[in-house]
Amino acid sequence: MERYFQEEIETASVDQIKAMQKEKLIKQVAYVYKNNEYYRKKMQEKGVEPGDIKELEDISKLPFLSKSDLREAYPYGLLSAPLKDCVRIHSTSGTTGRRVVAFYTQHDLDLWEECCARAIVAAGGTAEDVVQVAYGYGLFTGGAGIHGGSHKVGCLTLPMSSGSTERQIQFMRDLNATILACTPSYAAYIGEKLHDMGLTPDDIRLKAGIFGAEPWTEEMRQNIERNLGIKAYDIYGLTEISGPGVAFECSSQTGMHINEDHFLAEIIDPDTGEVLPEGSVGELVFTSLDKEAFPLLRYRTRDLTVIRHEKCSCGRTHIKMKKPMGRSDDMLIIRGVNVFPSQIETVLLKEGYTPNYQIMVDRIDNEDTFDINVELSDEMFVKIHSNGGDDTDEKKNLTAAFKTMLGIRPKVHLLAPKSITRSEGKAVRVVDKRKLHD
Repeated sequence: MERYFQEEIETASVDQIKAMQKEKLIKQVAYVYKNNEYYRKKMQEKGVEPGDIKELEDISKLPFLSKSDLREAYPYGLLSAPLKDCVRIHSTSGTTGRRVVAFYTQHDLDLWEECCARAIVAAGGTAEDVVQVAYGYGLFTGGAGIHGGSHKVGCLTLPMSSGSTERQIQFMRDLNATILACTPSYAAYIGEKLHDMGLTPDDIRLKAGIFGAEPWTEEMRQNIERNLGIKAYDIYGLTEISGPGVAFECSSQTGMHINEDHFLAEIIDPDTGEVLPEGSVGELVFTSLDKEAFPLLRYRTRDLTVIRHEKCSCGRTHIKMKKPMGRSDDMLIIRGVNVFPSQIETVLLKEGYTPNYQIMVDRIDNEDTFDINVELSDEMFVKIHSNGGDDTDEKKNLTAAFKTMLGIRPKVHLLAPKSITRSEGKAVRVVDKRKLHD
């Protein structure tokens, strides 16, 4: 029998959902216009006022927000509630090192945690379960969101964070964890470590996993399910909108239900901004319908996907989105972390290197590899080789600079001058060998 965290909302009719969204959208636009000078100016530039928003379709009259707006308005420019009413921030890296900071009131946290609770219940979670949260904690939204959702459901929550894999498995066994929440690549690694320790899925009590924060394939899902003896569920979110729980998979696993009572989704042509009909492939755009502190209207996610209303065997009626099948910008997601080529260039120039580089990404044994090939200038190449050709110190310092900028550590390779192939067109900065999409 299918369980729901908030059955009345999760199984509401499409007409009921649309009526709810219309009411919330009208109220939210007026709220943002009144309380946020940055967005009010964008609306005024486009010649639109809150009174122009009378129907859901009128959302197309509103201006978009993008990552560049978040950088320009950093840190408080898009805050729509008094700072004294905010109780937390979360953050993710931006394209030039300036971070994206999202604010939350207690009301916002409660809504976010309810969305994560819906995802946990959809994965079979009840108050009898033990949820092991192996997402990162801190500024990253993954750990905090699932942690709060687990509490809402009433589960025993293990706030493990990521890493210390043998200890993860020890706690998993000692405390009989039944639901694992982490990135899919880390879940795959836990499965491999379990095997290396001479254990099998029969030695643990896991029944389900909730995995997100990075792209993963159906093949990877099957690998994880086989190695951990579980059913693996996808979850979608982004810091700018709230974090994990914007959308989640149910038992049918035919797409992720978007929590439409909190988030209004659109699909647009990434080049023209035109709203596309349901079922079209395009860029996903979200509007926060009832957030107080950081309510983004028409935020361009850059994720390319399809959204579609369809009858679902789980009984939930909220629209579904397919796994994102790519991005309309140049952002990479490596080990759950956002990485932009422009960040690499920023570090190189700051450290005195040439801006000639190439990012090499692959996935080996279900774990992302991250290498950066850096071309030396003639002067630096001569200097290193006049000292016996030992570039250990240069690699160490540059690796540390990348770690500070990105939050993850790449493997750095220092190459001879002119060794990276030049292009007459757009430089090929990224070679991503991962097979992330079917």
